[in-house]
Amino acid sequence: MKIALAQINPTIGDFDGNARKILDFTRQAEQGGADLVLFPELAVCGYPPADLLEKPDFVARAGQVVEEIAAQTANSKIAVVCGYVTPAHHGTGKHVMNSAALLRNGRVEFIQSKMLLPFYDVFDEQRYFAPAQRQRLFMLGGEQVALTICEDAWNDKSFWENRLYNIDPVEELMCAGGSIVLNISASPYWHSKRQTRREMLAAIARRHGKPVLMVNQVGGNDSLVFDGSSLALGRNGEVIAQAKSFEEDLIFVDTRTMTGDIRPETDSECDATYRALVLGTRDYVHKCGFSKAVIGLSGGIDSALVAVIAAEALGKENVLALGMPSQYSSQGSIDDSRHLAENLGIRFDILPVSGLFEQYNVTLKPLFAGLKPDITEENIQSRIRGALLMAASNKFNSLVLTTGNKSEMSTGYCTLYGDMVGALAVIGDVFKTQIYALCRYINREREVIPAAILEKPPSAELRPGQKDTDSLPPYDVLDPVLEAYVERYETPEAIAESRNLDLELVQRIVKLVERSEYKRQQAAPVLKVTAKAFGMGRRFPITARVQV
Repeated sequence: MKIALAQINPTIGDFDGNARKILDFTRQAEQGGADLVLFPELAVCGYPPADLLEKPDFVARAGQVVEEIAAQTANSKIAVVCGYVTPAHHGTGKHVMNSAALLRNGRVEFIQSKMLLPFYDVFDEQRYFAPAQRQRLFMLGGEQVALTICEDAWNDKSFWENRLYNIDPVEELMCAGGSIVLNISASPYWHSKRQTRREMLAAIARRHGKPVLMVNQVGGNDSLVFDGSSLALGRNGEVIAQAKSFEEDLIFVDTRTMTGDIRPETDSECDATYRALVLGTRDYVHKCGFSKAVIGLSGGIDSALVAVIAAEALGKENVLALGMPSQYSSQGSIDDSRHLAENLGIRFDILPVSGLFEQYNVTLKPLFAGLKPDITEENIQSRIRGALLMAASNKFNSLVLTTGNKSEMSTGYCTLYGDMVGALAVIGDVFKTQIYALCRYINREREVIPAAILEKPPSAELRPGQKDTDSLPPYDVLDPVLEAYVERYETPEAIAESRNLDLELVQRIVKLVERSEYKRQQAAPVLKVTAKAFGMGRRFPITARVQV
């Protein structure tokens, strides 16, 4: 039979909009001659709906919409599979199940619920869902079809060394006589995830000697970015169809000839990370009901990268950049910011903060009598800038995009209510050394980001001659330590030994990480592009005393 993979970008809770999208792609799939069209996990309500699942009217609306979609496709020859939520059985202690419906002849003909409920990193499904009690195959086009939902395909014993579950839904369905595996997913992106997903699905196809088709959600929802990259694999694990990454797409697969559409895609993780950040920014702003963004443009590399991402995500006419120099800001930083804004075609305004800073000092002078200037005065400059950004946000109905990177968020090299002010931490999951790689990628064809920005030593410019290395080790030393400690939970001793570093240096870095948890938990949501991002996937107590 001919199967269409409809890789759509749903919005959480937008039942009407999601239904229109499902119906539109169904029409396109039918026009393309498909017998069946697959939509992603929870496509009807969007993934992840979190505590919206606790609302009975939300669950009821999901069921109503599925019935409406079935009714509106009653006269179609095509069958539809889409994900939604169904009420859980009594006695499970849960309200809902994560389900997939087969719609045919104007009705819901078959329902399969998810068996394996992930409860790690960003996933919290055991909080909400009851697992399926059993699985069944359904017949379509002469095939015994095994319908699985995302995690159900992530427990193959031939691929994973350490499995998380004691059952394998795919294996059980294949033993029951399944001839094809369908998987509807909402699998978020992070570095190297596309390759892992492809290799895992290929292992399933080879092990069972059956074709495997996976449709994945695309788009940004809060901190998560879904890359799409839907796939169809033949019996030997070869890719026979491949959808685009980071875009909506519709591809067709012929299970008789084992052929399908293959969109050209690069395996470059630098390219993927950049596209993920653009997509995540666009969807965060638009799905929150905004169209514009405001950015503090300092002349540094971090704010330059955020400005480039914002301009591509929202359009140059929807980005306002503010230069807010103090008496410590160099003329070069102001000129570099203006040059970047001209390259991007975005609006750039200068709001000097020197006068406001002086007024703060005058007001605080009696209180600070006899005390020397220190980090307090540095933070005041940052907080003045934060207030100006929020004023522009209010006046122009724009969201502030923060410009702090993962190196700074890890070590607390950022100011609460200052440079941390904003609605979204666009590059909060990108280490400083990776920032440079992304900027070089952006400049691969022409100089978008002025060379001077890439070449200057990083500096917050909050005191005369300040450089980041006054407070932190060089980033090429710092970032590998942070990656090992934050993302892989290696001990300071192991990090020092494996990288031939002084243990005291590593311990000093780790102490910075541990004492900055209170800052991170007050930060804007971070777009996740690595395996372990700050935010919903990394949960640590604030009031803790950790031995280093």
